[in-house]
Amino acid sequence: MGGCFSKPKPVELKIEVVLPEKERGKEELSASGKGSPRAYQGNGTARHFHSEERLPAPHPYPGAQDCVEAAVCHVKDLENGQMREVELGWGKVLLVKDNGEFHALGHKCPHYGAPLVKGVLSRGRVRCPWHGACFNISTGDLEDFPGLDSLHKFQVKIEKEKVYVRASKQALQLQRRTKVMAKCISPSAGHSGSTNVLIVGAGAAGLVCAETLRQEGFSDRIVLCTLDRHLPYDRPKLSKSLDAQPEQLALRPKEFFRAYGIEVLTEAQVVTVDVRNKKVVFKDGFKLEYSKLLLAPGSSPKTLSCKGKEVENVFTIRTPEDANRVVRLARGRNTVVVGAGFLGMEVAAYLTEKAHSVSVVELEETPFRRFLGERVGRALMKMFENNRVKFYMQTEVSELRAQEGKVCPSPGPRPLSVSAPWCPGAGHTCSPASSPQLKEVVLKSSKVVRADVCVVGIGAVPSTGFLRQSGIGLDSRGFIPVNKMMQTNVPGVFAAGDAVTFPLAWRNNRKVNIPHWQMAHAQGRVAAQNMLAQEAEICTVPYLWTAMFGKSLRYAGYGEGFDDVIIQGDLEELKFVAFYTKGDEVIAVASMNYDPIVSKVAEVLASGRAIRKREVETGDMSWLTGKGS
Repeated sequence: MGGCFSKPKPVELKIEVVLPEKERGKEELSASGKGSPRAYQGNGTARHFHSEERLPAPHPYPGAQDCVEAAVCHVKDLENGQMREVELGWGKVLLVKDNGEFHALGHKCPHYGAPLVKGVLSRGRVRCPWHGACFNISTGDLEDFPGLDSLHKFQVKIEKEKVYVRASKQALQLQRRTKVMAKCISPSAGHSGSTNVLIVGAGAAGLVCAETLRQEGFSDRIVLCTLDRHLPYDRPKLSKSLDAQPEQLALRPKEFFRAYGIEVLTEAQVVTVDVRNKKVVFKDGFKLEYSKLLLAPGSSPKTLSCKGKEVENVFTIRTPEDANRVVRLARGRNTVVVGAGFLGMEVAAYLTEKAHSVSVVELEETPFRRFLGERVGRALMKMFENNRVKFYMQTEVSELRAQEGKVCPSPGPRPLSVSAPWCPGAGHTCSPASSPQLKEVVLKSSKVVRADVCVVGIGAVPSTGFLRQSGIGLDSRGFIPVNKMMQTNVPGVFAAGDAVTFPLAWRNNRKVNIPHWQMAHAQGRVAAQNMLAQEAEICTVPYLWTAMFGKSLRYAGYGEGFDDVIIQGDLEELKFVAFYTKGDEVIAVASMNYDPIVSKVAEVLASGRAIRKREVETGDMSWLTGKGS
């Protein structure tokens, strides 16, 4: 394939900047999966296997009775570069006119249901306005992430200057298409000790790697192992919706893994990787040989190291169980969140309507300061303060204090809003609590904050300790360095996701770590392609988002080291675009209530074109909105 950007092509962007107010509330509701029951035990061991089972698929060539056809517009109703939603009776279709040709596709992004008509059309693909996923307009195929599924593509014909669209009723209602995948032709007989592909980690990178292999026709054994007790799930939603259940978060139902022969080992911890003999050893002693290995172990949350760190009701958010427990204990009580990054602020926002009080402790002057800059951070902080969140800035936790708990021998029914210990009255002797319960958070500024629950969101470290003696290269911080093809220093061993550093193509191949959900998807796919010797390279533009108090912030690019922030719009109204620049170049953009401008910038950067600081200083957005040259 060669380099990512051989020759910059002219970029045409002809979509108005629109504000999808009605859709915004739906945005963070749901990912694609439907169910993820607990993985069952296999062979009486602690490992849980998911073996093959057929999954009925809709027939690709539906009969006439399943189809609907209608004239949707006149050929002159759309100009080149325009998109329109059209109604077919059984559902809507996205109609696109590009280079004189009409294309009809599913109208909603399969990731979270964003209306694609409000996205960006450029270079033969449409980019989602919310989270940046890209779909080929000729095939409907997913070309950039996040998300797992593609769009349906519908038939278009022109008769007497009218545009007709013919579509399957079932496809109109499904609004998503899973690519055709190979089935496993060598399912493990009795769970044998060898596999063709072993994937360590079942986050976005691991799952996309497995799916890509099947999409590319790979039909040998694939084993995916995870420390989690659940099948792959939508981890970014944990901090945005703390009481979501595992089955609501599942990226694929368990039938999917059975149908395509992707075996999942849950609660399976790899402790040793032997690259010479191509073998891994699990904590329970189980050994598994592999031909190709993907390391996607993710990261582990940092914990507090202060006095009293062992008290009860202090949490990091890593699993659905963690998130569910936090929201259950926080109801009607005092909550302290340590850390004002994305996870901490999302948790704080979610708990404001449930907890009695929410306080945030942060070392920096403003939330998100290093990532979004002082002015944007302050505007977001004000939004939180308007929602009763109290901030303790430029300080950290020095001690977690417990109450002298007593355990009552006859406590009676305990109110839901009160966690143990609970005593309804006198008349008997209570014994000391077995584990001390959090009562106060003491800060280095000497302030004491009441707290029944504490959530710690102070960053993460790569979960790569098990690789230290393996011969697989790690850098000084524990990250796994890979090249553009996601290869480690060991042939046949690839790595992807939060635990890697990789060369970022449009930032002069600077080695970076980008622990974003979208980036993990892209890296998982590139790793799979190179396991199949396709010589693919990672060159996606980083894209991330956060949601707080019903408002969404989008971000694209890589802004580390920015030296200036140019803001267009109104920060106080939280309707703005912030361009992050280094020297003369725009290296990242963030926005609120300005869709789809972040997707437009991402598309310009993906085309290989640099955006100059002077272009965004004027306040003239015509180069982005398509109203000017």
